[in-house]
Amino acid sequence: MTRLKGPDLLALGFMTFALFVGAGNIIFPPIVGLQAGANVWLAALGFLITAVGLPVVTVIALAKVGGAMDALSSPIGKVAGILLATTCYLAVGPLFATPRTATVSFEVGLAPLLGHGPLALFLYSLVYFAVVLVVSLYPGRLLDSVGRFLAPLKIIALAILGGAAFMLVPGDTGEATKAYQAAPFSQGFVNGYLTMDTLGALVFGIVIVNAIRSRGVESPRLITRYAVIAGLIAGVGLALVYISLFRLGSGSHAIAGDAANGAVVLHAYVQHTFGDLGSTFLAILISLACLVTAVGLTCACAEYFSRLLPLSYRTLVVLLAGFSLLVSNLGLSALIQVSVPVLTAIYPPCIVLVALSFCWGVWRSPTRVVAPVMLVALAFGVLDGFNAAGFSALVPDFLQRLPMAEQGLGWLVPAVAMLVLATLFDWLSRAGASRKLEA
Repeated sequence: MTRLKGPDLLALGFMTFALFVGAGNIIFPPIVGLQAGANVWLAALGFLITAVGLPVVTVIALAKVGGAMDALSSPIGKVAGILLATTCYLAVGPLFATPRTATVSFEVGLAPLLGHGPLALFLYSLVYFAVVLVVSLYPGRLLDSVGRFLAPLKIIALAILGGAAFMLVPGDTGEATKAYQAAPFSQGFVNGYLTMDTLGALVFGIVIVNAIRSRGVESPRLITRYAVIAGLIAGVGLALVYISLFRLGSGSHAIAGDAANGAVVLHAYVQHTFGDLGSTFLAILISLACLVTAVGLTCACAEYFSRLLPLSYRTLVVLLAGFSLLVSNLGLSALIQVSVPVLTAIYPPCIVLVALSFCWGVWRSPTRVVAPVMLVALAFGVLDGFNAAGFSALVPDFLQRLPMAEQGLGWLVPAVAMLVLATLFDWLSRAGASRKLEA
C-alpha cells in the first residue's frame, strides 16, 4: 500500500495553503483591521470562522466522500447537485475569482509601478494567463510545481510581511466605524465571505484528492486522512496570515485612515515601512499569490466540466484561461460590484450543505432534511443578495427585520427553523415506518 512520506505530506499541505491564499485573502483582512479599530479581534474571530473554519471543514467533508462535490451534494438529487456545483465552479472560476486574481494582482502590485491604463492591464493579464495556462495543462505535476516550488516562495514572502506587521507597526489603533462599533463579530463574519474560501474549498477538494492519487495512493482511508491533514495545515497557515494582516490594518490608521479598501492599506503600509523596495516586494508577493490560486481554480474547473461536457481537460483549460483573460479586463471595480451580491446569495446553501454533511447518519432520509434547509437558505440568501446589491426596496419589510438581517445573516434563523421542522418530520416518518413493520 502506497503511503505519502513526510516531505510529500508537507508539500501537500503547502500546496493546499497556496491554493487558498489569493489576493483577496491578502487585501480584505487589512481593511477589516483598520475599520474595526479597538474591536479588531472580535471582528477577526467572525472573519476566521468563515475564512478559515468553514474552508477546513469543507475540505474534511469532501475528503470523506472522495473529493467530488457531486458526492457531497447527493442528498439534494443529481440535477440540483449539478446546478449547485456548476454555480460554485463558475463563481470561483471564470466569472469572478479567477479573473479577480489577475485584476487584483495588477491593481495592487503592478499598477502603482506601471500605471492604471487598459493597455497595461491587457498586457499583464495576457502574460499572467499564459503562465496559468501552461502550468494548468499538467495537473499531475501540480504537487511538484505548486507544492514544492511556488508554495514555499509564497510562504516565505507572507512570513516576511506577517513578521513586519507585528514588529514594525506604524501607529496606534484608530476608532472603529459605526458598523464595527455596532456588530464587530457579524461584520467580520460576513466579510469572510469575500475571500471565497469556502466555495474555493468545494472546488479544490478534487484537486487535493487528485494530487494525493498522483503519488500512487489509492486507499480511500489514506486519501481522506491525507486530505484532512492538508486542510489542517492550510487552516493554520491561513489563520496566521489573517491575524498578522489584522494587526497590520489596525495599526495603519495614521498612514491610511481614509483608505477605501485593503489594497490601499496594504500598499500604504509597505510603502511606509519598506519604501520603493517594498512596493516591488508587494508586486511580487501579490502576483505569486494570485498565480497559484488561478492555477488551482483553472485545474479544478477544467476537471469538473470535462466530466459534464464533451470536451477534453486540455481544451477546457485553454477555454477557461481565455475567458478569464477577457473578463479580467473589465476591471477590478466591476468584478467586485457584481460578485458581492452573488456570493451573499450562494454562500448560505453551501454552508448548510457542508455543515449537514456530518449529520447524515442522524436522519432516516438525509434528503428530507438537507434539501428543504438548503432551499430556505438559498431563498433568504437571495434576499440578502438583493440587499447587498442595493435593491432593498424589493425585499419585504418583515424580512429585513429578521435577526441579523442587517449583517447579511438573515438566512440563519429561517434555516435553523426549517432544520428543526425537517428533522421532526424525518423522525416521525421513521417512527411511522417502524410501527408499520411491527404491525
